[in-house]
Amino acid sequence: MDSQLQDYDPINGLKPSENCAVIGIYGNDTVFFKIYTSLRTLQHRGQEASGVAIFDGEKINALKVDGLVYEGFRPYIEKEIVPKGNIGIGHNRYSTAGIKNITGAGPFLISTAMGDMAISHNGEITNYQSLRDELKEQGVPFVTTNDTEVMLNLLARTIRQKGIKNGIRSSMEMLQGSYSAVLMIGEKMYAMRDPKGFRPLILGKAGNDIIISSESAAIDVLGGTIVRDVQPGEVVEIYNGDINTLFIMRSQRISHCMFEYVYFARPDSIIDGVEVYNSRYRLGVNLAKEAPVEADVVIPVPDSGRTQALSYAAELKMEYSEGLFKNRYSERTFIMPGNKERDSAVKLKLNPIKSVVQGKRIVLVDDSIVRGTTMKRIVALLRSFGAKEIHVRIASPKIVAPCYFGVDMKTRDQFIALNKSDDQISKEVGADSLAYLSIEGLVNSIGMPKKSLCLGCLTGEYPVKIAGEKEDIQTTLEL
Repeated sequence: MDSQLQDYDPINGLKPSENCAVIGIYGNDTVFFKIYTSLRTLQHRGQEASGVAIFDGEKINALKVDGLVYEGFRPYIEKEIVPKGNIGIGHNRYSTAGIKNITGAGPFLISTAMGDMAISHNGEITNYQSLRDELKEQGVPFVTTNDTEVMLNLLARTIRQKGIKNGIRSSMEMLQGSYSAVLMIGEKMYAMRDPKGFRPLILGKAGNDIIISSESAAIDVLGGTIVRDVQPGEVVEIYNGDINTLFIMRSQRISHCMFEYVYFARPDSIIDGVEVYNSRYRLGVNLAKEAPVEADVVIPVPDSGRTQALSYAAELKMEYSEGLFKNRYSERTFIMPGNKERDSAVKLKLNPIKSVVQGKRIVLVDDSIVRGTTMKRIVALLRSFGAKEIHVRIASPKIVAPCYFGVDMKTRDQFIALNKSDDQISKEVGADSLAYLSIEGLVNSIGMPKKSLCLGCLTGEYPVKIAGEKEDIQTTLEL
């Protein structure tokens, strides 16, 4: 992650956005197209740039491209100039406003006395600036402001000093925040997950290939099977077709990001033993139990509210309909100069279906609201097509605090729910009523103990120490 600003999208508005997908494949034959396929499968986790780094038997060769995976790599595939080799890693990047060049895309690659090293990282190192300053004082040059570059240089230093196992352990003792990463040192590959387990990381197999992925969906698409999740704090070494745990750095508490189940991950993925689709279905069921309303039809905000709207309607035995048509072929639109242009962008991408909307009392279901500007425009659009009543139902709790662990929600002034009642928010977006799912309903839907989830953006209390913020539980690492 490299910027604390956030792009505007007229459909998703200021939806929480994550900053990467990672993939690693240790194979017996060429892996480029398998990594390419995996990155396309994980495109939802980052759409701004992508990259691969592949070991050819002597050195690691990297290729980075702007834009969507298919569009960026297509010219290189057509010219048959892609990196070759049997071991490689890949990365999808979600870059935020301010830094949109390819320099900040992963994987990051450096040459060392031990050989080439490359890393793909999903998450956010909260103390990266102090680590960067320390490394710069020691003469380490930096090309970007990206925390992944800091992480790689730190690993290179400690591994050179202490060897691979103790070097990685030493770096993990210094790194604070969230990281699920795939590290490649020549012909060896390592899967690393921070001791809290904020971000997902999964091991799989497809034939003779060993796969490390942010989500299980990529393993499915490659025709593989899930082996297991990389445990929080675990470092796994993959070499000569074997999977071995180097060590596990345990924490007193696990803190899986709840937004993986609410919004980030594909619904067909299984993360830490929980199927995302089932979690989202239960979110809608629990929302219906907590916030029922008399209405004629339940419609989702496409595509983020679809599963929750379906189960909300089923639980209350109400009609479900696709009341908003989404234009899937319009380009993604970023910051618009004014309200008129933003309204036009919404209409370009969403159009109500008159027979579903006109004269109807509507329950409009979405998974989350951050700033609320897009919800306001969607409500106004439905009213312009004759909706009689609009009752907004949100299948997650109020977002009231920043995220410091890899989600680009950084400033409190962007949160519509901060210090406001449901009625006040309803009035602001122009709805007849509005209700959120409770934290208890969220926890029940995910199916994990509350103490195993990071709920910092909902409570303002964080599972690790953040300067100026409240701490949920003080933790220390057990080596």
